[in-house]
Amino acid sequence: MSKIQLLWVDDEIELLKPHILFLKEKEFETHPCNNGLEAIELVKNQPFDAVLLDENMPGLSGLETLAAIKIAQPNLPVIMVTKNEEELIMNEAIGGKISDYLIKPVNPNQILLSLKKTLQQKHLVSEKTIKSYQQAFREISLSLNALNDADQWIDFYQKLLFWELELENLEDLSMLEMLEAQKQEANIRFAKFVDEHYAQWIDGKDRTPVLSHQLMKQKVFPQLTKKSNTLMVVIDNLRMDQWKVISPFLNDNFRTVEESAYFSILPTATQYARNALFSGLTPYEMDHCHPQWWKKDHEEGGKNLFEKEFFSACLERNHKNLSWSYHKITQLQAGKNLVKNLANHQNEQLTIVVYNFVDMISHAKTEMEIIKELAADDKAYRSLTRSWFRNSPLSDLLQKARQLGSQVIITTDHGTLNVAKPSEVISQKEASLNLRYKTGRSLTFKPNDVVQIATPQKFGLPADHLNSEFIFAKDTVYFVYKNQYNHYAKLFKNTFQHGGISMEEMIVPFVVLRPR
Repeated sequence: MSKIQLLWVDDEIELLKPHILFLKEKEFETHPCNNGLEAIELVKNQPFDAVLLDENMPGLSGLETLAAIKIAQPNLPVIMVTKNEEELIMNEAIGGKISDYLIKPVNPNQILLSLKKTLQQKHLVSEKTIKSYQQAFREISLSLNALNDADQWIDFYQKLLFWELELENLEDLSMLEMLEAQKQEANIRFAKFVDEHYAQWIDGKDRTPVLSHQLMKQKVFPQLTKKSNTLMVVIDNLRMDQWKVISPFLNDNFRTVEESAYFSILPTATQYARNALFSGLTPYEMDHCHPQWWKKDHEEGGKNLFEKEFFSACLERNHKNLSWSYHKITQLQAGKNLVKNLANHQNEQLTIVVYNFVDMISHAKTEMEIIKELAADDKAYRSLTRSWFRNSPLSDLLQKARQLGSQVIITTDHGTLNVAKPSEVISQKEASLNLRYKTGRSLTFKPNDVVQIATPQKFGLPADHLNSEFIFAKDTVYFVYKNQYNHYAKLFKNTFQHGGISMEEMIVPFVVLRPR
């Protein structure tokens, strides 16, 4: 392995020979230089891995040299090593994108540590991450056998996500493949856990996690006050891992009051989960109490057109006299308009915004080849979400809320899963079209691929007919009808779908933020 090439720029470079000899023993080849002008020419004509730069030099100063080096080689790391302790100089150097700032006198080990942080951090972090995950692998596998309530499953899923986000940054993806295998096994067991407990959750007889229809009463209403505005943003299809990658962009302006999770109801589909969120009712209750707003799966027309009406009825049923407004954002301009007009809603106790972009990504991935390439897997899906958020009106909306002093709640209705295993289903004509759940009569399916619900009412679900049933996909299964099976199996493979039972679809974020 060739030595690391350093350029050390200091007008007293002769006094630094002991440091240079020490670095040579550590496989660093140091090129001495005593002025800024020469340093700039060397950087332009010779490859270096890093520059050590003094600030107090005659002629061109260290800051002036830094600026010229960054123009010539923007990505070349520069470590400032100087006697200057003035805060203004430190600020200027940091603003000039230095990699580190060391105050003389420095010992050789300080220099070595700074160089390792600057040049070898990624490699060292990778080694440590791999070692740590190897140690955690057995613990994760053992803990999977002991999960027996919803809170434990939430904690377990959070732990898996932590390691997934850590491992995805490594060049060696073998550890990530091991974690994916763990996650797949966990989802199979999670489906069994939900199958065993869901009816009791709906009936309130088991240790119940917060479900979609309980979110307003148990999590949102307690956060509201008469003296301040709360902006509640429901980002459709926002998975827990997607929240993890956009949350850092909010840390500078908001402090986190609560970051938790709740369980989306079944089916984990917008019609069911989001309507339940706003109505405070199970799908069975919505169908019976508000048939004018509820559409059955086989009925034509939009199935989320009455969220505002559902919420108004929810407030009345819970004896809540709130000032509030509701906004659904499905187009870019609508988002920009809301940002401009947000100040007009400051006197409201609750301003609700449903933001549909993440849902659009998942649907576009099914329909457009370019999106399939951009979001080929979970890592790419997160990256696409991160890029969208940074440049979206939603980001501007949240910053405007901070300026206005509003509390912010961020949540979702359900998540999505990257599906991989087609499974044939045969049904009558009126059966639902969703790829991760089916409801109808006389369904024929592969029993190992599904959770079957033969008595929908016990699960808080409506029955379109006397003998209607539901089936929910487990693992990465997606349902394909026998007619043109090969075509649709290929079309929907490796797309993000929702409606079934998985940690990604059911365990979703609930976050409360307040302005800093």
